[in-house]
Formats: sequence, C-alpha cells, structure tokens
Amino acid sequence: MSQGKLFTGKESRFSAERLQNGEDGIIIGFGQSMTPILKSGQPVKVAHLTEDTELRKNDIVFCKVNGHYYLHKILSIRDGRYQIGNNHGHINGWIGREKIFGKVIEIL
Repeated sequence: MSQGKLFTGKESRFSAERLQNGEDGIIIGFGQSMTPILKSGQPVKVAHLTEDTELRKNDIVFCKVNGHYYLHKILSIRDGRYQIGNNHGHINGWIGREKIFGKVIEIL
C-alpha cells in the first residue's frame, strides 16, 4: 500500500477507476449484506491490485459483478476465476481478476 494520500469513495465506477489507476483508498459500503464483518456505512482501506497481489478465499475485495459494484467476499477460486458473494451465503457470480479492483486490507 502506498504511503501517499488515500482517496475516499463509495462502491462505484469512480472508485474502481482510481484503484485501476494505481491509487489506494478508503471505500464506504452501504447495506447489510456483509454484517457482522462490515456495518453499513463503515469505511475500509482498500489497496489497488498489482501482479503480485495474492487473492484467497474469504478475502474481502472491491469488485464488479453483473454490473454492480460490491465490497464482498471471495467464496471460491477455480480455474483463475473468483466466486463472489456476501457474508450471508448469497452468491453474486463468477468473475475474472480484471473485475476485482482492490483488496480490503483494513476495516476502519
């Protein structure tokens, strides 16, 4: 994670673009789907992905699935694809690494 200034954003295309441009940020998610890990409106520190970023099952990532941006968990990894879902068992779908913009490194 860079030591520079962090951007602050919501679960949106704008936050995704900043992460894709190599910035790290504070992202605020809304909704109850990640409770009790994350509460609605709780900020998290997100690091942009690099080639060396390791993604594992149960990591919380900022990603895009079926046109929607989420702070959600990696539920499974198979053949270079990632199954994304919330903390209550709902599965959003499978995505490639290019749809994962950042990894949560700290819950604030």
